[in-house]
Amino acid sequence: MRYLLILTSILLTISTVVLADNSRQDACLLKMIKQSSPQTTVADLKEKCQRISLPQHITTGVISKRVLAERAVEFNPYVITPHKMNYILPAAITDNFNTEPYEGVTEFSQQFENLEAKYQISFKVPLNADNLLIKNDKLYFGMTIQSWWQIYANNISKPFRETNYQPEIAYLAPTNWHPFGGNLGFGFGIEHQSNGRTQILSRSWNRLYGQLFFEKGSFAASLRPWYRLAEDKKETPLSSKGDDNPDILDYMGHFELGMGYKWENFELTALTRQNFSTHKGALELGFIFPMWGKLNGYVQYFTGYGESLIDYNHSQQKIGIGIALTNTF
Repeated sequence: MRYLLILTSILLTISTVVLADNSRQDACLLKMIKQSSPQTTVADLKEKCQRISLPQHITTGVISKRVLAERAVEFNPYVITPHKMNYILPAAITDNFNTEPYEGVTEFSQQFENLEAKYQISFKVPLNADNLLIKNDKLYFGMTIQSWWQIYANNISKPFRETNYQPEIAYLAPTNWHPFGGNLGFGFGIEHQSNGRTQILSRSWNRLYGQLFFEKGSFAASLRPWYRLAEDKKETPLSSKGDDNPDILDYMGHFELGMGYKWENFELTALTRQNFSTHKGALELGFIFPMWGKLNGYVQYFTGYGESLIDYNHSQQKIGIGIALTNTF
């Protein structure tokens, strides 16, 4: 809980500072408005101002194209900017359902189904309008919610079996390095993740992380190592205070490596975690394909530990199919 208070304090402090920013983008917009035709939209003007700030020799890739598109509308009060993917999987089936955490919950322990629904909602809010530390950098508050719904469990009241909440503050910035003809960016942040449960079902942890991004054309990759913030040991297993999962790094590892490739309207993604000492980790593969209008189909495959926080120390394979509400790129 104290980390949430620290996170909130940092957010409020930063918000107070950035509200005083005198945005150079506003000056660019005023200049563009005077020079543009009445048919030009504000979103078009914002995108032009963002492009003007990029050096002419830089070729945009899938990440920077998404960043430019987001920044064109991120201060529009009617637009919610996606952070991670937003998706709904009406059907997700596992080969090894984890019943162990629920053995003390008699009404649920033997009633869950291997088939369930899963969804993820993720958004971010920019905290600075002008440059903060270096040119074109950005500070965000982000929130990601994942939920697993036992919608096919007829013997119980179709409960939401697990919900994970992940607030974070993230700083992202480009660099002047262009290895292999691509673009390199970096970031760092602090995040809290918990399932909001009590006693035997409670799971949570807090992390500081760094991040490196690389893009070249339709390919993108990111490396995100982290450091877990220590918590006090529980006095008893049922204590409300203390570390719910002291061994979580043994299964979740110390880093996350992500890769993605976009081909026309199709996207392939891969995400892996690993602890080289325990040889435990996870792999998640995703495939996005066009359906109709703004909707895309999405297939997700997972193998390993930590598909959810309640399953952090449980290994399984899981495959789901549904709809991607926002793409990766």
